[in-house]
Amino acid sequence: MINLLFLRKTTIKSIYIQIIMTFESKKNIFVELGNFLRQFSIDGNTKNPIVKNNDAFYEKFIDLIDLSQSHNGWFTPEHIYFSIKSWADALTEQNLTNWLNNYSIPNNEPKNIGLVLAGNIPLVGFHDFLCVILSGNKALIKTSSNDQKLLPFLVDYLISVDADFLKHIEFVDGKLENFDAVIATGSNNTARYFEYYFKNKPAIIRKNRNSVAVLTGKETKEELILLGEDIFRYFGLGCRNVSKLFVPQGYSFDLFFEAMFEYKEVIQYEKYANNYDYNKAVFLMSNYKLLDNGFLTLKEDTQQYASPISSIFYQQYDSLAQLQQQLIQDAALLQCIVSNGCIPDSIGFGQTQKPNLWDYADGIDTMEFLTKLG
Repeated sequence: MINLLFLRKTTIKSIYIQIIMTFESKKNIFVELGNFLRQFSIDGNTKNPIVKNNDAFYEKFIDLIDLSQSHNGWFTPEHIYFSIKSWADALTEQNLTNWLNNYSIPNNEPKNIGLVLAGNIPLVGFHDFLCVILSGNKALIKTSSNDQKLLPFLVDYLISVDADFLKHIEFVDGKLENFDAVIATGSNNTARYFEYYFKNKPAIIRKNRNSVAVLTGKETKEELILLGEDIFRYFGLGCRNVSKLFVPQGYSFDLFFEAMFEYKEVIQYEKYANNYDYNKAVFLMSNYKLLDNGFLTLKEDTQQYASPISSIFYQQYDSLAQLQQQLIQDAALLQCIVSNGCIPDSIGFGQTQKPNLWDYADGIDTMEFLTKLG
């Protein structure tokens, strides 16, 4: 007589093993992508013969990096290589395991997840894409017109490693349709459209946010040089870029400007220089008092967090306790707070553009959102 209970348990176990293997396979393919990306550096590319499918993709990726600035004038090779290195460092087996161990991936029918990606910095939407795939869902990707080349290339590489990836990814040119949930990133204006258009679906809608740095006057020149990385990386176009400084009353900016001199070459880039000239002229015509070092202007502003390219706002504070309350009240407007530890839960100088896999935009756990969909 057939033991139906035994068969049922065996079938469930087989399905469970298949799910685990499928999940592990996806994770390992992203590890392979990390190995591929690790070959490319601003200091020189080094081909690794053991990387899968290198013959088909290595030279093509170098060509794409070289041509990226023609597709988007802000995507210089230096910034492309920085983004590539960030993802190469993130996509290791250890990092992926440590991150994903915090979640239980459900055995549900895959959902179609619409991704409306921003294009302000290279590969800015890759983390959302990674979350969708590793949560067992399908990504319907609508790329930004400013970043249409890099992610599709990396997707092609993933598919070359495992053709099954093709079932989980679709790029959308026109209207986003037939989705079960959506993750959309844009400005405050586009967010209002997103909120209306996606109102009947589970959604993460990201709006404008900015990052700030809190200085005490006790920072070393080395720390301030690292702060310059938070300011100038990607020309300040990212939400993780510091756009405003909080300084104690009577703060002297001498050491700050001395440290910023390390980044003087930024003015050699024409698009940045044009923004510097234009924004400085607008400020001067408005009779604003400025601090200026020839490639960066500082303007005192107690109301706004979002400063224009080539400019940083600053605000003086009386006490750190009072400032901390302001930052708590304005938390919905902020992405990162940088300090030397004087503000709880802040991050160190030079770290804003080096988030971990578990550092989520806007503090919203994307993986939890995706794994909890019904």
